[in-house]
Amino acid sequence: MTDAIMDCGGKPLDLSTPVVMGVLNVTPDSFSDGGDFIDADTALERGHRLVAEGAAIVDIGGESTRPGAEGVTEQEELARVLPVLEALAAELPVPVSVDTTKPGVMRAAARAGAGMINDVMALRQPGALEAAAETGLPVCLMHMKGTPRNMQRNPHYDDVIAEVGTFLDERVAACEAAGIPRSRVLLDPGFGFGKDMTHNATLLHHLDALVGLGLPVLVGLSRKSFIGHIVDRPPKERVSGSLAAHVLAVRAGARVIRAHDVAATVDALRVAEFVMGNGDIPREGGNG
Repeated sequence: MTDAIMDCGGKPLDLSTPVVMGVLNVTPDSFSDGGDFIDADTALERGHRLVAEGAAIVDIGGESTRPGAEGVTEQEELARVLPVLEALAAELPVPVSVDTTKPGVMRAAARAGAGMINDVMALRQPGALEAAAETGLPVCLMHMKGTPRNMQRNPHYDDVIAEVGTFLDERVAACEAAGIPRSRVLLDPGFGFGKDMTHNATLLHHLDALVGLGLPVLVGLSRKSFIGHIVDRPPKERVSGSLAAHVLAVRAGARVIRAHDVAATVDALRVAEFVMGNGDIPREGGNG
């Protein structure tokens, strides 16, 4: 993997051990928390709470990417995101990421203090590569088959691991050609974005193959439908199922876990890291 410390707009993100990215959706229609933090004051309070619970980075999104979601204009997205991002970037000790596909939002967010660009389209929108390169910020490239509007209409793969890996490799090459070095790139396999239950399970089971591409891997499994179908619970009751998936991802080598339930996720990762980092623990010992 590349250097463990990633410079996010002047704030360090230490990836020597797995970290949690706290989700802050300032949208009325996100699948899990749509409307919960649309008010600016509530969103600011939420951002501070995420850091208090242990988030190493906060991810702000102003456009829902749930299946079937309609797009929003650049002006509307900016109106939702910028006031919250600017305030939190000035107040929080950790980087603030902007979850967007729009070049104009990327540039404005960078000027407002964003420390990372998290793009579900992997910088495929016209002008996005150039905008991201201009900001000088790290970028997270996510795999998605189709668009949020149509991605879950019978997605098909001959080999989901190989196809996702090839796509991400190609996008990394595109970034390098545009002037974005590998040291500023993270990869996201895109759980739930153009994948059915089997695709998601296969990606998680073989996540080490994508970790093997040599760049930090970010996973977004929190409260996803994939978890809901397994545990048969609505989004806000999927915490335990999400934690199990998060631990499996970290065991496979994921470095960033994007989560709604930050405190619980931080605790789960601490336990996983302690056990995985102590492979020489003696078998004898009592119940302590």
